Amino acid sequence: MFIGPALPSRSPAIDDAPDPGGAVPLASVSLLRPPDPTSLAGLRACVTDAWQAALSKQDGPADPTVFAPLRERLERAAARLPADVRKAVAEPLLRRLDELGPRGFAGVLFRDTEREGEARLLLDVAQSVLQQGEGYEARATAAFQEVVGDLYEGFLSAEERRGAHPPDHGVATPVVRWGSAEAGPYTWPANVTETLGVQAAVVSLPAANASGGLLAWPALAHETAGHDILVADDGMREELSGAVEKEILAAGLDPAIARYWSERVDESAADVMGVLNMGPASAVGMLGYFRALNGAWRGTPALRNVGREEDPHPADIARVYLAAETVRLLSFQGAGRWADRLVAEADRDLGTIRLGDTVVTPQVAKASAAAVARAIARTHLDSLEGKSLGEIQDWKDSDEAVVATLRRQMSAGTDDGPGTTPSVGRYARGAYAAHAVAAAVYEAASGASTPERVMKRMVRVLDAMHAAPG
Repeated sequence: MFIGPALPSRSPAIDDAPDPGGAVPLASVSLLRPPDPTSLAGLRACVTDAWQAALSKQDGPADPTVFAPLRERLERAAARLPADVRKAVAEPLLRRLDELGPRGFAGVLFRDTEREGEARLLLDVAQSVLQQGEGYEARATAAFQEVVGDLYEGFLSAEERRGAHPPDHGVATPVVRWGSAEAGPYTWPANVTETLGVQAAVVSLPAANASGGLLAWPALAHETAGHDILVADDGMREELSGAVEKEILAAGLDPAIARYWSERVDESAADVMGVLNMGPASAVGMLGYFRALNGAWRGTPALRNVGREEDPHPADIARVYLAAETVRLLSFQGAGRWADRLVAEADRDLGTIRLGDTVVTPQVAKASAAAVARAIARTHLDSLEGKSLGEIQDWKDSDEAVVATLRRQMSAGTDDGPGTTPSVGRYARGAYAAHAVAAAVYEAASGASTPERVMKRMVRVLDAMHAAPG
């Protein structure tokens, strides 16, 4: 479930950026107000950074395709994993391999030569075990896992969710793997991985994003707080689809537009849920990342205005309007100003908007996006025992305050040198991984730091959060 357009890649390699890295204790961080991220003064540099990463030839480790060595490596790697990951992922995978045997494993690979279905799923789960157990990109992998775990567990443990039943699928924290640049970010939700007996989702990012392309990281909110949560509760998707259609029709818009959005509720809901969990940074990441991918793959770093009928993703510009209108629904004080700024930035790429077979005016596109945001964020769902997604997750002034503290730290970071870890385990009261990613996006989008520089510091902060007890 790729956040961006499914397009072929091109790939001249780029040089690795130097590692300025580092983080410092809060006591040594300047208390001066950092530059306003709503200026988006650094957005162009962020787009260039993500564009270069998308063009990179760097892929993750080669897929193991011989049964016996794979089985042996998995057993060794599993022994190095945390007990909960062994139980939810590694041990069920080993049992499934034993059921298949060498002949059955070869058959899976033979039937899916393009690596898009059952073979891709099996190999991705295997890679999640191997990469963590064998220490591939250890610091970045720990950071990646911290973000995914924070987003997923945050939804399950939210105070506002209390009283709702546990999810029907995938109570275990998702696991991560680094993949190809061509594939982009995607997830195998738990209702798919459970076909292998595995009890957790698998989230993938391109391997190049372990060291570059900061704007790919907010996409994790779309994948984990979006797709993985959306399928965790039976019936949620269908309820949201119906709510979207009803809200758009109630706004007096064309039934064809209502149908267009309701049929794409998987991606639309994931976009909304990403913003609910990461605030405006999720919307900024979406806007900039789409421009970067379109620059890398189409040659034009602009939002697509056309959403083809056969494409399960809404048109890029409509998705950014949706993200902006979701920001407007958040409860922090600057929500309206952020939403207006995001809409204005998207309007820079405005052309003729076509949603499926229907050409719409910008006003209709924006009005329909606002209706979709309301429907997804505010509808009380039977699948959540009468709660709405916006009640369970919201972005508040307290979140903005934590992000501001982390921004100051990232801005004042020092060069720790390769292989070192920040000495600080707690960065700010109430700080979680989503705050760290948001802080990095704010810092880079404001133009206060380069995306390459701030990403190194973000990864170090996340790695230290992952290593902290509790």
